[in-house]
Amino acid sequence: MEAPLEEIEFLARSSNRVEVLQLLATRPHTRGELAATTGASQATLGRILEDFAERSWVTREGGKHVATATGELVADGIDDLVAVLETEGKLRDVVAYLPTAEFGFDLRHLADATVTVPSRTRPSAPLQRVLEGMDGARTVRAVSHTLNEQSLATAHSGVTGGHQTFEAVLSSSTLEALAAEDQLWAQVRALAAHDDAAIRVADGNVPLSVTIADNTVYLLVRDEGGILRAAIHTDDSAVRDWAAETFSDYWEHATPFDPTLFEE
Repeated sequence: MEAPLEEIEFLARSSNRVEVLQLLATRPHTRGELAATTGASQATLGRILEDFAERSWVTREGGKHVATATGELVADGIDDLVAVLETEGKLRDVVAYLPTAEFGFDLRHLADATVTVPSRTRPSAPLQRVLEGMDGARTVRAVSHTLNEQSLATAHSGVTGGHQTFEAVLSSSTLEALAAEDQLWAQVRALAAHDDAAIRVADGNVPLSVTIADNTVYLLVRDEGGILRAAIHTDDSAVRDWAAETFSDYWEHATPFDPTLFEE
């Protein structure tokens, strides 16, 4: 293990080393081209290329420097490590709240995701991000342990306005909470009765909150106390496939919504 870690340290000590190796892994470069792209001095480039040649990562062909097969392998590995660490940094503040046990995808697929967290000036920013996605979507599918007033109003407006279909699997506790509020319950009943909407009741608890708005997946992340910590949204195909399969599985095992069962 020591030797590989030393090589990682060797690369990590210089961003120029990483950039030069990545450039050479894409195509051959002259030293002048490397200098123009990286901004490194000729002396620095000379030392880097000499170090790479000693490791057989780079060779010279004519007037250009070329990455060898192992040089390309190392460059790919560095790219992967950088992507992993960028993803880790993005998720670091919310990882404690992620329902990772429910995820059927590698966290690497969240590399291009957008993480929205509350701030002092925008405490509802995560929810607003999801509402924006729902508002412009033609189809909305959701599996959730909660349905707040704003989400319900957005879904009701989209469906009754004739520009959206809405399907949701909700927990019994969520529907019980909505049934306690007359105005919200009237919206739930009107939504469920519409031809372009359907609600089902989950069989058991729902440990996550996932919304699929057209081709974008939104994850609402809450802590154990139910406080909203973040919204994560992505168009990644693996996450989208997982979300669609999760929705289908919950839908298949859920029961059709009967509002009378929640009314006293």
